[in-house]
Amino acid sequence: QVQLVESGGGLVQPGGSLRLVCAASGSISSISTMGWYRQAPGTQRELVARIFGGGSTNYAYSVKGRFTISRDNAKNTVDLQMNSLKPEDTAVYYCYVDNPSSGRYWGQGTQVTVSS
Repeated sequence: QVQLVESGGGLVQPGGSLRLVCAASGSISSISTMGWYRQAPGTQRELVARIFGGGSTNYAYSVKGRFTISRDNAKNTVDLQMNSLKPEDTAVYYCYVDNPSSGRYWGQGTQVTVSS
């Protein structure tokens, strides 16, 4: 069984930065994909960024150049550094892991609010 716990959300002004951290417990394969989705009220959950076991990354077009995803396989963590935040980045952010042997797991979500 895998459990994911996110932290680091909060309220920030436009142009500010936040760092989200997701800590995974349980058996995580080093080849698993880890990443972040977000969901704003009234919208579908969308992929923000993901990092594959080999270290390559994908980003949503709307966050490219502003967000950076990283992972620490020894600690089973995946981070999302968010810079130059905009009001449209406001959402609940969810981390996930795709474990080859046992499927996808989700965190409980953390709220990010960008507002002046």
